[in-house]
Amino acid sequence: MLVDNVNLYIKAGNGGNGAATFLRNGQTSRGGPDGGNGGNGGNIYFQGSANVNDLRVFRFKKKVIGVDGIAGKNKKLFGKNAEHTTVFLPLGTRITDLDSGKVFEITDTVTPILLAKGGVGGRGNTEFKSATNQAPQYAEEGTPGRERNLFLELKLIADIGLIGLPNAGKSSLLAVLTHAHPKIGNYPFTTLEPNIGMLNKHTIADIPGLIEGASAGKGLGVSFLKHIEKTKMLIHCVDSTDVDAKKTYETVRQEFKEYNALLLEKPEIVLLTKTDLGDKKLLDKNVKLFKKMEKTVLTCSIYDQDSIDELKKAVEKSLES
Repeated sequence: MLVDNVNLYIKAGNGGNGAATFLRNGQTSRGGPDGGNGGNGGNIYFQGSANVNDLRVFRFKKKVIGVDGIAGKNKKLFGKNAEHTTVFLPLGTRITDLDSGKVFEITDTVTPILLAKGGVGGRGNTEFKSATNQAPQYAEEGTPGRERNLFLELKLIADIGLIGLPNAGKSSLLAVLTHAHPKIGNYPFTTLEPNIGMLNKHTIADIPGLIEGASAGKGLGVSFLKHIEKTKMLIHCVDSTDVDAKKTYETVRQEFKEYNALLLEKPEIVLLTKTDLGDKKLLDKNVKLFKKMEKTVLTCSIYDQDSIDELKKAVEKSLES
């Protein structure tokens, strides 16, 4: 199961307490202050990783707690600073601070983002010694690490998005274009979560079928509309046997408009699928329809390698332009 959004509580490590101690040994019975400082608490960083595909690790783990700094000791021994914690997330993860509303994006695998800074270690009583206070009896406590309540939302980063109403042939197309093995069936909602494959050097995602009202949460709702936002181009699959292909096409486009109108500006190929099942007269009619709408339109059957090759060339050209 794809886990693409979670609530997560994080807390950086607390600073270690300073020590309030005095020198005591065989030669000195009443020595001066020798309490060391506490170590700093560990920070919590978030960083992208190509080895992580979704957020399932947080399905049951709802907290990330940093490591506390070590307390100071006598003989002016400073406590050790805590090690930092790095949380690895898939590329395309959006992190929202639920309290401040601040948003962070995981866009690469090399830049760690500091989300919670560790507490500062407290000063030992040695630090408070002065000409007027030769024997301070107190030390500082370490400060607490920062806490945050976060919402993590994954938006798949794919170069190409396969979109269309349910049962438009997207999963079958993905299977022949790539080495992916999505579930395929002749009924709506076969695909319940995005499937990813590689078309040469480009990632291609089979986005679950949309229905009218998806932007308002119907069907699979906005759960998968968000995965289209990161794509560079779209292949809009329309069943070539559809007697009202224009309405089918515009249903999806309307959901885009209501969810995020910027989706309408993405480069797009309208692909009439399942040509092996349809009537040539209807197919020609639908091709003319989309050309009249000034759309880039292609036809294909998963059983016709020439049509698949033509599609691959068109995709490469669109991504290069």
